[in-house]
Amino acid sequence: MSSFFADVRGTLVPQPGGRHGPLPPLLVALTLVTGLVDAFSYLVLGHVFVANMTGNVVFLGFALIGAPGFSLAASATALVTFWLGALAGGRMGVRLGQHRGHMLTVGASIQAALLAVSVLLAAVSGSPVGAGYRYPLIVAMSVAMGVQNATARKLAVPDLTTTVLTLTITGIAADSSIAGGQGTSAGRRTTSVVAMFLGALIGAEFVLHVSIVLPLASALVVLIAVSATSHILGRTDAAWVRP
Repeated sequence: MSSFFADVRGTLVPQPGGRHGPLPPLLVALTLVTGLVDAFSYLVLGHVFVANMTGNVVFLGFALIGAPGFSLAASATALVTFWLGALAGGRMGVRLGQHRGHMLTVGASIQAALLAVSVLLAAVSGSPVGAGYRYPLIVAMSVAMGVQNATARKLAVPDLTTTVLTLTITGIAADSSIAGGQGTSAGRRTTSVVAMFLGALIGAEFVLHVSIVLPLASALVVLIAVSATSHILGRTDAAWVRP
């Protein structure tokens, strides 16, 4: 149990000089963003995710068979624009991949710009969101999350993908002492799961009881903080900035 909490602490407050420097807590913050934006997209824009593409593939199948409440066009739009965002993020990673601090700064800044557009659209759309605003919101947020995923993949911090939790949850169980493993990275993996849960919880609370704009505004604040932090800390030639 002590190693579990030490792993959590090491993820949220890394030791100076660590291999990944400040990247773990920054990627945990991006995982929180995932929960916030998917809470908005699912609850406000209908049955569609802008970050969880596994869900959209399933929804696409539901829509094709005519299940009520699912949109073929919305799921397909999210999938295609997420792919385009990941493509752009991949190209950015090739150019900036030799400095992980710069890469995260640029990736988070691109996301922040797209989320700022989304906040504006959500603010003027009214509640419920008008038909003319639904697809622009899906496009802007899906591209942003595609960039985030490509950036996280290129940063390659173990167990912190920012969106894909299926393998993370599998790892918690499969590598546990109960299964005969050593419980490797259980604290870090659990931190990632909790971060997305909290993002979804807070996002849903805002959407259902306060304002539909607040989940996106909160995600924007987090992204600005991530970008600024990685920019400031990445100005040194520390070991963590190297791939």
